[in-house]
Amino acid sequence: MQFVCDAPGRRTWFRIETEAEAAQESELMRHAVEKHYRRAHEAAAESYDPTGIPYIEQGIRRATHIRRAMPAFFTLRNEEGQALVTAMLPSPEPSDLAFRPVVVGPGNSDPYPQHGDAIEVLGRHVGVTLDRARCYPYRRG
Repeated sequence: MQFVCDAPGRRTWFRIETEAEAAQESELMRHAVEKHYRRAHEAAAESYDPTGIPYIEQGIRRATHIRRAMPAFFTLRNEEGQALVTAMLPSPEPSDLAFRPVVVGPGNSDPYPQHGDAIEVLGRHVGVTLDRARCYPYRRG
């Protein structure tokens, strides 16, 4: 995982960078982020076109393309490393204008009441508004 930014209350945002990290997040948070990560990675890999790129550079450029093309996955952790919130945000180079950010807590619970301040910090850091009405897909009641 890669450090992204600190949040209030001794919490920290990290970027999930591998399928293994996504699998760990799924297990800790009891939700399907691993499935979404895998699908996004596969779609980004399939969209890579190495035409005109020297063979020796294709692997490096493929990895860069995947990172830019797929949504970014984040995890909020407390100082003990406990997973608190998972976020899936648009890729740095969005190709799907209809993409909706998703922000969920353990078991797809609503993280906003307890971690809204930290979610706002991540949104400011990446330049995306992460309001509850748009980002929490399981509104109940």
